[in-house]
Amino acid sequence: MRDWTGKRYWLVGASEGLGRALAQRMSHAGAHLVLSARDRDRLEVLAAELPGPVDVVPCDVADRASVQAAAAAAGDLDGVVFLAGVYWPFGAKDWDAEKAETMLDVNFTGAARVLGTVVPGFVARGRGHVVLTGSLAGFRGLPGSIGYGSSKAGLMHLAESMHADLRGTGVEVQLANPGFIRTRLTDKNAFHMPFLMEPDQAAAEMFALMSGTRFKRSFPGLFSLVFRGAQFLPDALYYRLFGAKG
Repeated sequence: MRDWTGKRYWLVGASEGLGRALAQRMSHAGAHLVLSARDRDRLEVLAAELPGPVDVVPCDVADRASVQAAAAAAGDLDGVVFLAGVYWPFGAKDWDAEKAETMLDVNFTGAARVLGTVVPGFVARGRGHVVLTGSLAGFRGLPGSIGYGSSKAGLMHLAESMHADLRGTGVEVQLANPGFIRTRLTDKNAFHMPFLMEPDQAAAEMFALMSGTRFKRSFPGLFSLVFRGAQFLPDALYYRLFGAKG
């Protein structure tokens, strides 16, 4: 079990949803949090609710200068958790270029910007903790998931590559792959969302991963079997089952 007392963690994407719920769990466990998102007001409201020490550092992960300034303000860190994300549901037949690019730029490239400011320091001192938030949607291509699924697949691959590279260095890498979480983002979905989780439920799963030594956790467990198992299906069968009809 990890000792969180006094550990300084940068939560990027902490103002609402999963990030907000995770901040509450980590603060109650004794961590010193640095909260980042674009909306300072929401961060300040969250900071006032937390029992432990907290710093508010607004940051736009789509802007390199903003990320570099936030990283400098965050100071020496024990860990970083990337939770920032945007989402719009649409498929290739209804391609929205601006929204697709924004999802890729925030969800994937935004993580690369943040990691580029902290990972070299972790490696140099031989310790650090990196946690990335993937998605069950990132395991394999799905209809109606242009931009979002691809951004999460890229983030999951990035986590796997980092985990492979950093084994034995003292820098830990972990990957959380949640399913549907009730947030303003999933409120955009017009379809049924099986095993829909509340933010606190998802935060409990993610915090359990972070408190242990496993590399990866996909949840909810039963629902994740569908996506993990789909990786082993032949293309012809997979797209017959999961591809758009007609």
